[in-house]
Amino acid sequence: MKKILMILAGVMTAGMLFAQEPVIEYDKTEHDFGKINEADGRVTTVFTFRNTGMSPLVLNNVRASCGCTTPKWTKEPVEPGQEGQITVTFNPNGRPGHFQKTITVTSNAKKETTKLYIKGEVIPKTVKPVDKFPVKMGALSLVTGEMDFGDVKKGAIVTNTIGYANQQEDAFTLAFNNTVNYINVFPALNQEQLTVDKSQKGDVQVQFDSQLFPTYGPVEETVAVVINGQKDAKHVIKVRANVVEDFSMLTEEQLANAPIMTMSGELNLGTFKKGKKAKAVFHISNAGQNPLLIHRIVADNANVNIAKPKEVRSGKKGNCTVTIQATDAGSFEMPVTVITNDPKQPVRKVTMRWTVE
Repeated sequence: MKKILMILAGVMTAGMLFAQEPVIEYDKTEHDFGKINEADGRVTTVFTFRNTGMSPLVLNNVRASCGCTTPKWTKEPVEPGQEGQITVTFNPNGRPGHFQKTITVTSNAKKETTKLYIKGEVIPKTVKPVDKFPVKMGALSLVTGEMDFGDVKKGAIVTNTIGYANQQEDAFTLAFNNTVNYINVFPALNQEQLTVDKSQKGDVQVQFDSQLFPTYGPVEETVAVVINGQKDAKHVIKVRANVVEDFSMLTEEQLANAPIMTMSGELNLGTFKKGKKAKAVFHISNAGQNPLLIHRIVADNANVNIAKPKEVRSGKKGNCTVTIQATDAGSFEMPVTVITNDPKQPVRKVTMRWTVE
C-alpha cells in the first residue's frame, strides 16, 4: 500500500509540473491573402496567440521559410492568460502566381515548435519589355542585383540564375570577381568571361557551396561585376544564404542523447564608462548528454565582440566574454543570435542590454 501511494504521489507531482508549463494557442494558424496585386506591394497579417498555461511563455525565435516573408513578434514574456502577436509581412515583388510560406515558431511551451502558414496568389503587374531587366550596371541589364538562397543545409551546393540582357548598341565583355571560395558567379555555364552581343540575353550562374563556408548561420557577400575589364564600386551582385545544420538523419537514440542549450533570453551587461573598453561575461549551459558545439554567435554591432567556447560538456556551462567599445553614451539594446548543434533549438535569439555613462 505504501508503494502504491508513493507511485501515485509521483504521478501527481509530474502532473502538477506538466500543468505548470506554458501553452501556446493561436487564434488561427493559417492566413489566405487571396488574390493580391504585385503592384500594390507588401501585405501583412497578424497571428494572435494566448498563453493558456501556468507559467510565462517566451518566443525564442520566429523564422520564415523565404526571404520574401518577414516576421515580427512579441519579445517580452507573455504571462498566463495574456496574449502576444506575430506580425507576418509578405513581399509579392517579383513573385507572380500562387504562393504558400511557412513560419516556424520556437518557444518554451509544452510544444516547443509550432508552424504558421500564409498563402495566396500574386497577380503580376503589367511589365514593359525594358522592365524585365530593371537593374542597370553600365552596359549590363539584370533582372535583379541580388540572390538569396535562404536556408541551405550544411554540405549542400546550390545554384540559381539571374537573367541578363544587352540593351545597348555595342557588344561588351562580362565577367565577375569572386573573392571568396564558397561563392561563384559566372556569366554563363562553365565560362569565366563572355562577350555579350547587342540584344543578347542569357542567365548569370550563381553558386553557393556550403561545404566551403567555414561555419553556420547567415552570410552575405558581394561579387563585383566586370564590364570590358573595368569594375565600378556600385556594380555588384549581393549573394545571401543561411547555413543550417541537417538534423533529419538523427536516430531516436541520438536525439535522446543530444545536447540541450540553456541560457537567459535577456542579458543585462551593466553600466560602463564612456571611452573605455568594457568587458562582461554571460553563460551558456548544456543540459543534454553530448557536447554542445557553439558554432557561432552573431552580434549586429561593430563595437561589440563576443568570444565563445568551442563546446560545452554535459552539465557544464561555458563562459562567453563580451567586449564593448563604449564610444557613445546612452542605453543600448542589441539582438544576438546563438547557433549551436542543439537539434531542438539550433538557433536562439537573445537580447543584450547595456548602458554607457
